[in-house]
Amino acid sequence: MKRISQYWIVAIIVIIPMIAFATVHLLQDKYDALPKLNSATGLLNNEYKFLNQYSGEKTFSDWKGQILVIDFFFTSCPTICPKMTKNLESLAIRFANEKRIHLLSFTVDPKHDSSLRLLNYAKNIGAIYPGWEFLTGNKKVIYKLARKEFFVTATDGDGGLQDFIHTDKIILIDGERNIRGYYDGTSKTEVLQLITDVQKLQHESKI
Repeated sequence: MKRISQYWIVAIIVIIPMIAFATVHLLQDKYDALPKLNSATGLLNNEYKFLNQYSGEKTFSDWKGQILVIDFFFTSCPTICPKMTKNLESLAIRFANEKRIHLLSFTVDPKHDSSLRLLNYAKNIGAIYPGWEFLTGNKKVIYKLARKEFFVTATDGDGGLQDFIHTDKIILIDGERNIRGYYDGTSKTEVLQLITDVQKLQHESKI
C-alpha cells in the first residue's frame, strides 16, 4: 500500500506541473498579442461616407471602438468574391451575438452595386446578420479607403473609370483603428485564423 501511495505522489508531482505548463502555453498561444501593422488614422475623415444595404448613411464614427472585419468585393464577381463571402459567413455566424464585432463589405463597383442590389445580394446568399453590412458609395472614396487606409493593393489609381481593385484580402481592425492582420479570404484555414484573432482582440480589450 505504501508503494502504491508513493506512486500516486510521484505521479501527482510530475503530472500536475506538466498539465499546468501545457495549459499556460495553450493560453499564451490563444491569447498572444497580435502585431499592430499600421494605423488607419484617416478613417474619421469626413469624406468617408457610405450607404449600407438598407440605404442607411454610415461613417466610421458609427463603429467607434468596435472590432472591424473588412473586405472589398462586387456582386457580379464570378471568381474570388463568392468564396470570400461564403468563408466570411462562418465568422458572421460565430459572432452573430457580439455587438462589438462588425463585418463591413465594401463594393468596388458602386456604379452598379446600389443599396438595393446589395440588399438583394445579401438576401440571395443568406447573409442577413445584424453585424454584417454591405456598403456602397463614391468610387473615388472607396478606392482611396482601400489604398490609403487599408493598403490592400500596391497599384496606383484615382478611382476613375479605368481603375479597378480586385483583392482577396480581409483586414482586421481593432477598436483603436489599428490594422492587426491581413487574411486570404478565399482560404478557409486563414478565415479560421481570423476567427481566432478576433477572439484575441476581444480578450485584449478586456485586460
